[in-house]
Order: sequence, then C-alpha cells, then structure tokens
Amino acid sequence: MSDGAKGDGAPAEAVEETVLRRTENGVLWLTLNRPDSGNSVTPAQRNLLIGLFADASVDLAVRAVVLTAAGEKMFCPGADLRAPRPAPMAQPEGAPDIPVGATARTIRTGAQALVSAILDCEKPVIAAVNGTAAGLGAHLAFASDLVIAAEESKFIEVFVRRGLIPDAGGAYLLPRLVGIQKAKELMFFGDDIPASRAAELGLVNKVVPRTELEATTREWAERLARGPTRALALTKWLVNRSLDVDRRTAFDEEAWGVEVNMGSEDSREGVAAFVERRETEFKGW
Repeated sequence: MSDGAKGDGAPAEAVEETVLRRTENGVLWLTLNRPDSGNSVTPAQRNLLIGLFADASVDLAVRAVVLTAAGEKMFCPGADLRAPRPAPMAQPEGAPDIPVGATARTIRTGAQALVSAILDCEKPVIAAVNGTAAGLGAHLAFASDLVIAAEESKFIEVFVRRGLIPDAGGAYLLPRLVGIQKAKELMFFGDDIPASRAAELGLVNKVVPRTELEATTREWAERLARGPTRALALTKWLVNRSLDVDRRTAFDEEAWGVEVNMGSEDSREGVAAFVERRETEFKGW
C-alpha cells in the first residue's frame, strides 16, 4: 500500500501522516489530516485511503469505520489541484500531451476509485462531517452508509461554479439520495447546503453541535461494531445493489445473501440468544 502511495513523488512518511488512524473498540477512525490545505485530497493520500478501506474489509479486528477530518472549518473541499502529479510517460514524437482517454482514465482510477472504496467496504462507514464538504469531499460523505454532521457544516456541489460537470460519482449518488429533480437543482446551481437542510433532504442522518460530533459518532460506530458484522456487510451490499438491478435480480440476490449469512457464527448466535432469551454476543464473523 505504501508503495502505491509514493506515486506522486511525495515521501512515504509524509503521505502516511495525511491520514491519521486508530482502532478503538472495533472502530477504525480515519482522519483526513491536511488542515492547512483544508483537507483537500492529494493523489497519494487518495491511494492510501483506497488501500485502508480495502484493508478494513478483511481485518476481523475492524467492525466499523469512521471517516472524519482534522480542524473545524473544512471536512474536505475536494481534490488538491496543486499537489504533485506523477511524471507523464514518454510519448512518441508528435503525440498530444493529453491523449484521448487519459482524462477519463484519471477519473476512473482516481476520484471514482476512492468513492467506490467506501461503497464497497464490507464494514459500515460513518462520515463525521466537521465542516465544509465540497465536490469530492461531499461525495465521500454521500458514499458513506451514515452521515453525522456538525451544525456548522455545509455541503456544496461546487463543480458548476468552475464550469465543470460533477465527478467522483456525484451524478450516480445524488439522484439515489434525493431524487432526480432535487439532484439537478443541487448540481445546476451549486448552492451551499447547510447541514440542517441536508438533513431535510436525506443527505445527512443526524446534525449535532460540533462539540458533540465525536461522541455521537462514537456511540453509533461502537454500536455497529457490536453488531453482526457479516449480516451488516450483506445488508449494505443488498441495499446498494437494489437501486441498480431489476426486481428478479434483487430477490435472487437477497435469497443468496440469506443463504450465505446463515453460515456465519453471528447468525447462529443470534438464533441461539433468541431461543435462550439472553443478550447476543456477536463476534464479527
């Protein structure tokens, strides 16, 4: 993972410091740690995050993930456009500097890959939004399974302000969260959406005072971490898939999901605890 993070020429140690990590009570806390740059995401930091979400899927000690950011003003304003990029490959004489397909490839392997890493993570992901989330930053929150936001935070589909179209999966995520008409409104105008309004629209699960953000997030995350981890992973997969497939496929996948989950120890524990009239003690596998 660290080798991949070196792709932009930044020292490995500096890259590692851009995402703080700690695991407590089964919860992996990932903190964007570039407050001097508003927590904008560099290519190396993005690659590191992709790897961390992938690692969380297979780490049995991790049963929930929290994504948050350092500082009080910014959660993430998007990609850091000033960050170093990998040196371009040598091209044949006369070839264009940016050949057809290069930009699309950059989006696929960059911002889209990071959003996909959150959507595909097999552990529930909570975004604890401490400040402004714009562009890619907003989509990191919208890709998360649950969003808790500080009262002062806001969300911005900033692309139109720069004459750009949404990337990082925005045109996929927003209609599924708020409907087509409202998604167009947010993307066409690019207005600031305060946390309270975001909650009304269904973009945010809970809004709390900034001083309560960490404690509220911890309560939810540790509750998830005590839950049946495989059942939560399959539930996340089924819900995410449900908006992309027809009814027959959704029902078939639900049936197979139940089949797979019944083989988990937590499933057997849940049934046993019900029969024995006691509290469950889920292990996470």
